[in-house]
Amino acid sequence: MAPRKVTRDQLAGAAREALGGGRRLEAVERLAGGTRKGVYRLTMDDATTVIAYLWEDSENYWPAAERDGDLTNPFSPSVGLDLYEAAHARLDSLGLRVPTVHLVDRNHTHYPADLAIVEDFPGEDLMDLLRRDPRAAEPTMKRLAEALEAMRLHRAPSYGKVALIDRGGTPRGTSCERAALDFSLHNLAEAASRDQRIASARDRLEERLRELAAAVRPRAEYSVVHGELGLDHVLVDRDGSPVLIDIEDMLYFDVEWEHVHMRIRLGGDYRRLAVSGLDEDRLALYMLAQHLSLTAGPLRLLDGDFPNRAFMQEIVEYNLTQALALVSRV
Repeated sequence: MAPRKVTRDQLAGAAREALGGGRRLEAVERLAGGTRKGVYRLTMDDATTVIAYLWEDSENYWPAAERDGDLTNPFSPSVGLDLYEAAHARLDSLGLRVPTVHLVDRNHTHYPADLAIVEDFPGEDLMDLLRRDPRAAEPTMKRLAEALEAMRLHRAPSYGKVALIDRGGTPRGTSCERAALDFSLHNLAEAASRDQRIASARDRLEERLRELAAAVRPRAEYSVVHGELGLDHVLVDRDGSPVLIDIEDMLYFDVEWEHVHMRIRLGGDYRRLAVSGLDEDRLALYMLAQHLSLTAGPLRLLDGDFPNRAFMQEIVEYNLTQALALVSRV
């Protein structure tokens, strides 16, 4: 459904409690880009700005799915304040830059949905800065590489959603590679039901997924993985430090999952964040898995009323083509 119009009056009380100091909320601006939560810039009468996150149904463009909200499934489309807080706490514990949280309201005191008000970083995200001025972006890219290394070196007791594992929960399945295979087979079925090109290649794609999964050797090292890290999910603070946002999908998982996603998203710029010592068999499995995910997910999103349909279709076409290419070479 299309998001409802959020008014200044609806968020004035939350903004006042978050910032205090006699400030008054002047303007509310909805920011583009989110698909599962509303993101709004709040501007106070002294020009101070903060960001409001709203987790409510009208802000979620994704059609309901059977596996929604299953925290035991590492790849379930779970959303909400609890996931944000767990991921925020983990990143903060590693010394990484995340937005300061000014207010959390899960009791709906100020607004009829879960709400958080956090630090704002006006200006370019790292993707835009790198495109405009690669030399100026280089120090931030270096710090991002250091942040990713801190995430890589952290060891969790199990794979799964940070919000589940950090409270002592147990994930579904037996291994990262098995979870990725199950996720991929689900995505393959969904994509095949929506696109004839995938349907025609479904048997070959399934066979290749199973071959790749069978080649992966057992391993039990679970790192912190953002889950969908692109440079548009990295803001830049005044000191040039990278600030990670859109963190609700954060996992403990194979670090190769993160690096495959970055290879797809960053293209040639990935070299700035590349590392040695990654497992080639896992990379091969996760490359096909993520291309299928980035085909099936956008196709499902297009079942609803997501507004930027041309952009989402471009994502489908690129990843569908890449997935088919991976089986045509075998």
